[in-house]
Amino acid sequence: MPTMTMLEAIRDALSVEMAADDRVVLLGQDIGKFGGIFRATDGLLAKFGEQRVIDMPLAEAAIIGSALGLALSGLRPVAEIQFLGFAQQAFHQIVSQVARMRYRSRGRFAASMVIRAPFGGGVRTPELHSDAIESQFAQAQGLKVIAPSNAYDAKGMLLSAIRDPDPVLFCEPLRGYRSVKGEVPSADYVIEIGKVNVVREGRDVVLIAWSAAVDIAMRAAQALSSEGIDASVVDVRSLVPLDVRGLVDAVERTGHCVIVHEAPLTGGFGAEIAATISQQAFHALKRPIERVAGPDVPYPLAASEQMFIPTVERVVAVTRKMLEAQ
Repeated sequence: MPTMTMLEAIRDALSVEMAADDRVVLLGQDIGKFGGIFRATDGLLAKFGEQRVIDMPLAEAAIIGSALGLALSGLRPVAEIQFLGFAQQAFHQIVSQVARMRYRSRGRFAASMVIRAPFGGGVRTPELHSDAIESQFAQAQGLKVIAPSNAYDAKGMLLSAIRDPDPVLFCEPLRGYRSVKGEVPSADYVIEIGKVNVVREGRDVVLIAWSAAVDIAMRAAQALSSEGIDASVVDVRSLVPLDVRGLVDAVERTGHCVIVHEAPLTGGFGAEIAATISQQAFHALKRPIERVAGPDVPYPLAASEQMFIPTVERVVAVTRKMLEAQ
């Protein structure tokens, strides 16, 4: 299998599906001639033409609203929002229109569309660019929210998202675009939405994360192993729908749970996971669930970024304290 960066895997998924299904169209700011701000759509305009790779104005609500109209006409649009933080400019379209279309039309219409957006820190962006606001969309009933952490999952889950009959918010880890590489089949394949992935087995504690935080959890697990602590790592991958059974199984195997994510602590999706585990696996827990997340402040300027993002050291310290308290 060829080795691809996450960005290349996403571009490959778009190319594969556009070649297989002429209903798939792309919309977004600068995605055509420029190839996207991160070059995720580079070369697709020349390959598929301007009727299928459409440059849109700097107006997120117009991008999503146009994509919804195309979806209702029978096409399968993939809309790119340059950064997830900018999706707040289209919040009313995503939550009030896209997510509710099947419900409000009593099943007559479905918004079969994907919204792609990078998020998360680690690359010293300006204000609003790195905001991890995925939990804000998790309450949009009718909208699926997924966040792959690696190149293999990115291609397989994006193909699944485009083929899904319902709308999907596809969150991409900003700092993983070029730094995350892996073997990715050049052929067509899909990964089921709504299933966790156990990326590391361990007997003492489970570290639960998604998107770029999975790499932090993996490196923390490796650091903990030098202290004789055997940590499991679970990649959530799909926030909505959530694989409750997969999470409960992982917690029941260890009895200890640490959740890692980039969003601020209060209202972050880690709180939903913690509540779910507390309800579904209460008797398996040996200690209270811990969360390692961003502080409840606006995302800081570049020079202070590392004080905000969860670090390996913080995850290790929280995990060690939890196990020492037994």
